[in-house]
Amino acid sequence: MTTTAPPTTSAGTGAARGTVRRGPYVCGLDAAMDVVSGKWKSLILWELEDHGVRRYAELKRGLPGVSDKVLAQQLREMEADGLLVREVFPEVPPRVEYSLTVHGSTLNTALGALGEWGRERIGRIGAAVVA
Repeated sequence: MTTTAPPTTSAGTGAARGTVRRGPYVCGLDAAMDVVSGKWKSLILWELEDHGVRRYAELKRGLPGVSDKVLAQQLREMEADGLLVREVFPEVPPRVEYSLTVHGSTLNTALGALGEWGRERIGRIGAAVVA
């Protein structure tokens, strides 16, 4: 089994592969939003928190509407930010599993209040929820 660790490469503001975002930031919220920006990251965090270890196809099934390209990009960025661990097993066919790090789990906890706010908004406006 091979576990890939987040890269410790030079700072930058982009989300390119191998780039770790390190500011400068206006405030803590700015730093947090830098890490969770993008429609799918918070949903990936929730999926991994809810189900623990997930394979790529399981994540894709749990996130209806995400494309392969976007899911792969979001997973790479989250790995680079230290939110999740990608484990590659030397099997044929290769098996890759994703799980949250402690850092990712604490971010998911921090997003809990935002999720509650969103649930209240759904009720207030009568929006549909994807099952």
